[in-house]
Amino acid sequence: MGVKGEELRERVRERYAGAARSVQGGAKASCCGSTGERGLDSEAIGVDWTGGGYSFDELGGLPQAAGAASLGCSNPTALATLSPGEVVLDLGSGGGIDVLLSAKRVSPGGKAYGLDMTDEMLELAERNRAEAGTENVEFLKGHIEEIPLPKDHVDVVISNCVINLSTDKPKVLSEAFRVLKPGGRFAVSDMVFLGDKDQLPPELVSSIESWAGCVSGALEKEEYEGLLRAAGFEDISVEVTHTYDAELAEAGPASGCCGGSGCCGDTATATVGVELASAFIRGRKP
Repeated sequence: MGVKGEELRERVRERYAGAARSVQGGAKASCCGSTGERGLDSEAIGVDWTGGGYSFDELGGLPQAAGAASLGCSNPTALATLSPGEVVLDLGSGGGIDVLLSAKRVSPGGKAYGLDMTDEMLELAERNRAEAGTENVEFLKGHIEEIPLPKDHVDVVISNCVINLSTDKPKVLSEAFRVLKPGGRFAVSDMVFLGDKDQLPPELVSSIESWAGCVSGALEKEEYEGLLRAAGFEDISVEVTHTYDAELAEAGPASGCCGGSGCCGDTATATVGVELASAFIRGRKP
């Protein structure tokens, strides 16, 4: 991965560990929350990254901490068509909200795996699983570039605003392809740029804080499609579910966003002329 990749990975780990600790302390995590001793705190930035993707009934049936720890940009379990008996893998499962929702949808007879590299998130996810009383779930520790499952093992791969954080996205997609059964589906929510990413300021693209905040690591829509084709996927589509220009422009430093850390202010600057969007990204293994 290289020195820079390891540094970025460690910074992401630190931020998401802070988010897990914050949630366990009773706060609500935020993808662009302010940084401090706890990492991410409970301060809202005024941007709903999930696009309101989780229904009241879905959240009401889960431990409160599972919803509070959601750091995604949509609800892939609602967009993916999951059926009883299927096996699902969530890449970067965090506090486990999408794993627990998937486990319900694939019951009876199915199973949901969650993969995460952060001990604190895995601990929180396991606590949420126990509180929910869900049996058909298994949380794994590892990296999304090296999935600890055998070839042709799962029916569906989901993920929620995580793949953009990787510095080796081709490896992530090739691993997803490897673990999918023939005919298996790739159905993830992620951040994408609609436009030429080269217009972004170089200092933002290289910013570790921006990588950890779900922004500068995002691919252009056409890049994502190309990488999926290169990995072997068919029936590829990138469906934009929400754009954030207006919200991010309003959630700048003047509004107190991120406690003055500059995370969201940098984001608003970056997206001038280049739209940032959440998208539902599909593909199928032949």
